[in-house]
Amino acid sequence: MSKITSVRTEDIRFPTSLDLDGSDAVNVDPDYSAAYVSINTDDESGHGFVFTCGRGNEIITAAIESYGQLLVGRDLDELVSDLGESSRRLIHDSQLRWLGPEKGVSHMAAGALVNALWDIRAKREQKPLWRLLSEMPAEEVVNAVDFTHIRNALTPDEALEILRRGENGKAGRIEELQRSGYPAYTTTPGWLGYSDEKLVRLSREAVADGFGMIKLKVGGDLNEDRRRMKLAREAVGENVKISIDANQRWEVQEAIDWVNELAEFNPWWIEEPTSTDEILGHAAIRRGVAPVKVATGEAVASRIIFKQLLQAGAIDVMQIDSTRVAGVNENIANLLLAARFDTPVCPHAGGVGLCELVQHFSFFDYAAVSGSMENRMIEFVDHLHEHFIEPVRVEGGRYLAPQKPGTGAEMLKDSRDRWTFPSGSGWQQVGDRAAVTGSSNR
Repeated sequence: MSKITSVRTEDIRFPTSLDLDGSDAVNVDPDYSAAYVSINTDDESGHGFVFTCGRGNEIITAAIESYGQLLVGRDLDELVSDLGESSRRLIHDSQLRWLGPEKGVSHMAAGALVNALWDIRAKREQKPLWRLLSEMPAEEVVNAVDFTHIRNALTPDEALEILRRGENGKAGRIEELQRSGYPAYTTTPGWLGYSDEKLVRLSREAVADGFGMIKLKVGGDLNEDRRRMKLAREAVGENVKISIDANQRWEVQEAIDWVNELAEFNPWWIEEPTSTDEILGHAAIRRGVAPVKVATGEAVASRIIFKQLLQAGAIDVMQIDSTRVAGVNENIANLLLAARFDTPVCPHAGGVGLCELVQHFSFFDYAAVSGSMENRMIEFVDHLHEHFIEPVRVEGGRYLAPQKPGTGAEMLKDSRDRWTFPSGSGWQQVGDRAAVTGSSNR
């Protein structure tokens, strides 16, 4: 019997606002951050986190610590042998769930712990998460899914049927993934705070590096968006896709009008044109901007909202996020819902460690769920990967298959110590720099 002896949380932040990395029309000065957790026994540990943009990271860290007390002293063998039940116990806790339920800080905090338990399970089986999920019996995958409030769109039997279909050719697809990886697109050129020179240079570099699509942030000023889209289109040519992302900035009709003003530059999709809770609004926008596709998902709170977006015919592309919902289990549900509605999944990534985590879901999706890469890509942003035990690898515009056992969430201890907020040595140096320049975003 292996008892959980501690659940340790850390508030990790990086000063990305100094160079406006990650800036867009809504997030004007983000400091990419991780509310980080490790679940520990005497000889094992599992790691997870929730991504934020700086201020408020301490709130999610505190919520994870509160949820974590439900696990201290529990039998780890019992928890990781039935991760469906373990997830349900956390997410549907009779008292903590009042803070959601199944949305927001409490939901994400529970998800960080769920992910840390999966990290332990994958490490025990000596497999990266995507390989663990792909090779699990279909019945066990279905058992991990919480079908509460989604049975009118996806039943356990339908989920099992999808996974049974996915068994045909699965071994060959796993070999293909090991050999050739999975398509990526990049948002690296597209941050609103970047100069024209940097936008053009990074766009050209993206094409040279093999990316078939770049993404630009829009929504601050229409004339500026038109000018930047023109620069980007000239830089990449007509054969490279350009998607645009408004980060929920617009009202419904405003979104339709704005996207149609940019249509001459042939955007592939408009991402988050309005509030992700605006399901009928997304459907109206989709009708109003076709053939430009509508994509959303990075801020969708739960599988229940995804279900309704799909039922309403509101999106062309589902963009799951690895830490916005309640962990691995809920993202399995999201992938199965997308397969049920024949909708491609192009995960949201970037931030701190989101590339490292979310790649596993696309690899699993291709191997065992949809069996397709058509119109499917994983977002890539070249920030902060050096802080992880297994940094993401992208070559020739493709994610290479993760190899190390686990979920990919574990950060280097030196990085965590250096960037603990506000006491870490990195933040002390940032304070010195701000004192010299007379500026600070914190």
